[in-house]
Amino acid sequence: MPDAQNLVGITVNGTNTVFTVTEAGRYYISFTVNVTVAIAVGARVTINGTPVDELTRAPLLSTSFNGEAIVTLAANDQLTLELFGVLADTVLQDGLGAGLTIIRLDD
Repeated sequence: MPDAQNLVGITVNGTNTVFTVTEAGRYYISFTVNVTVAIAVGARVTINGTPVDELTRAPLLSTSFNGEAIVTLAANDQLTLELFGVLADTVLQDGLGAGLTIIRLDD
């Protein structure tokens, strides 16, 4: 993920791949993934390693994937954005190749 992050109530690991919410509540989650060449790949958000159905886009021949959902998270839940079903090397587009938005709505 890009390094230009506005993190309040969220911590991130050193490789910018695991995002941990510090407070329980309902959260708006959205993601976008843009690749340079259309390949059979899927994209999804996981919570504590488990894919979220509402935030999973099945593998298909495309250069852009996105999704959004409102989910309930516990304190210290960990979110990741991942590609799956990759049949070839995947290269993200320059600029916003991948983005993840996490906004706490309420308790």
